[in-house]
Amino acid sequence: MNLRKTYFILPNLFTLGSVFSGLFAVTTICDNPSIDGLYQASIAICFALFFDLTDGRVARLTKTQSSLGMQLDSLADVMSFGLAPALLVYRWGLSRFGRAGLFISFLFCAAAALRLARFNVLAMREGEDKPGKFILGLPVPVAASVLISICILNHQLNGSFVDVGQVSLALLVVALSYLMVSRIRFRSFKDLKVFSRRAAVAVLVLGGFTAAALAARLQSAFLFVALLAAYLGLGLGEEVLFYRRRRAEEIANKSANQAGGIAPATSAEGGAQSDDEVLAELGAFDGEDRSQNGDVSK
Repeated sequence: MNLRKTYFILPNLFTLGSVFSGLFAVTTICDNPSIDGLYQASIAICFALFFDLTDGRVARLTKTQSSLGMQLDSLADVMSFGLAPALLVYRWGLSRFGRAGLFISFLFCAAAALRLARFNVLAMREGEDKPGKFILGLPVPVAASVLISICILNHQLNGSFVDVGQVSLALLVVALSYLMVSRIRFRSFKDLKVFSRRAAVAVLVLGGFTAAALAARLQSAFLFVALLAAYLGLGLGEEVLFYRRRRAEEIANKSANQAGGIAPATSAEGGAQSDDEVLAELGAFDGEDRSQNGDVSK
């Protein structure tokens, strides 16, 4: 028996653990649609986050990265971070909108599926899975973390179903759905070194949030919410500050491609005929731009 071949099972087991956590969350919401049931579902999605963060590192540690693992991971994310949070937020506060609330929840699930499909297509292309400084669009697990962290904080503050802030919750879900499929780039922090000024700043910021939470004696989930809000604010702030420069880079890259004789293939009806053109409309850039300025991730 070749033990080396069994190593390929390890990362997939972690991914399937994420699938189980997502399924457990969905069944909990359906069987026990109370505020306690939603809290239990949120904890299950937190376990899915742990498995999702672990499977890729296990694959790299055992050198068992594969296309099968990538596809399985994205399918797991659709359930654990697309379907489960959408159902959770629908039961929590959007069900009172009727069909409109169901449609808003669907937007989140659909955006997560589109985001992961774009990731798979780009990752399968040569050189597109190299780590970069930025992530194209808000990662699906981060968007799900925003919703479940607020739900957990609400439970820790002895809250119940959303009654007053239903409109705010609906707007938050719509905003997260847009950010997942947008062209806005968020920092991946993959270039963050342990002994660097950036690492020192990150430690200081984290320490500041921790000290503030302890000083105010706030619930532990507040720190999670504050960190996610800071991450979203950083990405949106950098997009506003560097908007002109990034758009200038896109125009320069398009001009370079046209000068080199690279033209998008279109059908006779004017529709897209190549994957490159479709991906460009979804926010993907050419390989040179991604390697220098951005990266795609889940």
